[in-house]
Amino acid sequence: MSVAVILGVVLITFFGKNVFAQSKPQDNRTQIVFWHEMGGPAEKTLLKLVNNFNKSQNEYQVIPKYQGSYDTAIQKIFQTHGTNTSPAVFQSSNVSTAQVLHSEYTTPIQKFVDQDHYDLSKISPVARAFHAQGGKQQAMPFNTSQPVLYYNASLLEKYGITPPSVSPSYSEITKIAKELYEKSHHKVKGMTVQIYGWLLEEAIANSGGMFANENDGHTGIPTKVNINTPESVEFFKWIRENIKDGDFMDYGSGSMASTNQTSGFLTNKVGMYIQSSASMSQLNKKNKNKLGITYFPHPDGKKANGVSIGGAALWISNDKPEAVQKGAYEFIKYTVRPEVQAEWQKSTGYMALNKDSQKTSILQKFYAKHPEGKIPGQQLNNTVPNYGNSGILLEGMQTIRKLEEDAMEKIYRGGDIEHILKGNERTINDLVYSQNRANGLTEK
Repeated sequence: MSVAVILGVVLITFFGKNVFAQSKPQDNRTQIVFWHEMGGPAEKTLLKLVNNFNKSQNEYQVIPKYQGSYDTAIQKIFQTHGTNTSPAVFQSSNVSTAQVLHSEYTTPIQKFVDQDHYDLSKISPVARAFHAQGGKQQAMPFNTSQPVLYYNASLLEKYGITPPSVSPSYSEITKIAKELYEKSHHKVKGMTVQIYGWLLEEAIANSGGMFANENDGHTGIPTKVNINTPESVEFFKWIRENIKDGDFMDYGSGSMASTNQTSGFLTNKVGMYIQSSASMSQLNKKNKNKLGITYFPHPDGKKANGVSIGGAALWISNDKPEAVQKGAYEFIKYTVRPEVQAEWQKSTGYMALNKDSQKTSILQKFYAKHPEGKIPGQQLNNTVPNYGNSGILLEGMQTIRKLEEDAMEKIYRGGDIEHILKGNERTINDLVYSQNRANGLTEK
């Protein structure tokens, strides 16, 4: 026996294990760096999703990396593009969709969909429409939400009030709000609508209007925003009627407003409020009352046009080799499998985008315990996509929303609706003009 072999036997005996096992070949799978912005409980679910994908095949290894807030992450994506530190696949919020499209930093997933003969029809058409342009799917919607109306079903039952219908009108919600306020002897405010630009945009969409020209940016670069419209005026008259009658709770604007209105809802201080469908997960965990959910309200005498989606999508960076981009696509395709989307909805509150998810035992069991959980998905699936409800492709939406909220706050405090909207529209359009010039999106 050679000295080397004898030495190996001694080492194995000494350490009590096979030291040669440490020199096993390294994993030669293609690495796919994935940048995301999911924190808290949603991040745990996302990491589990990534781990399951990595276990499901042996060709790709997705490496998830948290990048902070949506606004922080998008800046990092643009700053690192073309370097070896940029991601192969990244998550980006809906408000940055136009910015990502105009950057030309991504490969449309349509390229891989065509090569793969993948059936996109299984994925919600309304969700897909926000991230499609020129007949091509640019990105895959992922963590998707829509605004819905939450109501305290226990309080309505206590005071003998009929719950709102599936797709309620403004006047129907007003009637319920007034009843709740009066029958509770003014202990419970009937409703609230947070000062949040997204909700104004959704009210315009559901009324059949459009926020910006060029069909909300789907057929060209928007040059003009339309806020002083009949749709906006009617929305604010509805809110002002309830403010005047005392059944409306004003929680103001900003992140604390969202926290406070949820707290008010959970502690029986307000009976109804409009917020993201993704809030359902939080409400199910902390709510002692029976939770009711219905569609986003629409103006009287008009059929609801449908609301667009919120949340974020997954994009493929075009600065990576073809093999890496293909791996990014395979991961994205995995995220919208029926069972994966079902588990995603159950765990996070975001809506399952694959139509076949509704047939899974995961969601069937979830709905048995939380039947109201079906409502957001029904609102999504019952919406026929058109330009008005397919999202706004306009750069600078973060800043524009702050300007919208300035106008909302003034109106809530009693200012003249049309005068404020007219001035706000002018300010926003000045910003749009400046942004388009700065970004080379206009010849002016």
